[in-house]
Amino acid sequence: MVLGLLCALGAAVCFGTASVFQAVAARRAATGEDSAGVDPRLLVRALRQWWYVVGLALDGAGFGLELVALRTVPIYAVGAALAASLAVTAVVASRLLRARLGKAEWGAVATVCLGLGLLAAASGAEGHSSGSPELRWGVLGAAALVLLAGLAAGWLPERVRAAALGLGAGFGFGVVTVAVRLVPDFDIMDMLTNPATYAVLLGGASAFMLLTTALQRGSVTVATAGMVIGETIGPALVGVLALGDRTRAGLGGLAVAGYALAVLGALALARFGEGGAEPAADTSATKVGAES
Repeated sequence: MVLGLLCALGAAVCFGTASVFQAVAARRAATGEDSAGVDPRLLVRALRQWWYVVGLALDGAGFGLELVALRTVPIYAVGAALAASLAVTAVVASRLLRARLGKAEWGAVATVCLGLGLLAAASGAEGHSSGSPELRWGVLGAAALVLLAGLAAGWLPERVRAAALGLGAGFGFGVVTVAVRLVPDFDIMDMLTNPATYAVLLGGASAFMLLTTALQRGSVTVATAGMVIGETIGPALVGVLALGDRTRAGLGGLAVAGYALAVLGALALARFGEGGAEPAADTSATKVGAES
């Protein structure tokens, strides 16, 4: 239990720090054209930036820690911790990129920490159900719907585009979270024949593409808020209703309060979904070295 919670927090640190690097790369990869639609080439251009590559390495480490966490603690605890990565992003941005945090934002960071503390105290063991065959096919179908809906969202009017893309990215990450729990072991043949395996790949790729587009072409605050909502609430409900996740006896209310505080605190920090202000092209490396 303790190991799982520590891994969830470690994943939040990795993901939150990665956001700082990836946001800088996403904006540097922009062509200056505000075209509609989801452009996979934006992700390709971002991959040419070393900021983005380092961010992906941190994402990989975070995903490994998330896998361990999902094997030992309920989905709702992992989801709240991952949403709290925005608190990490805010703190890293304040140090690395000199983004200013006001009193309200430091209060939001404290709220996230308080919520996670309450959630840790109330969390029970993860459910032992590996899900039904219908649920495994369902998450694969959900991953496909995320991709199709996200591509359509890229053509929405600008005022709602960022929210829709961010929400789609959140749903994609949520699909990954649930699908990981539906892969009971790492036997190669079992993985190749399990629809949840392909849901992890499709949901993750779709989420990255939609989030990269949302950060470059719309309001970061709106996009990130949509992502937080999409990646937390749905998976938590699936974990409780379909996979047997529970809280400690008599502490259900405390778990709900902690979960709500962590998510609300993350939403208050949504503007840091972009990782803070981009450093100037000729001084970024110096800033990184000086501040670290």
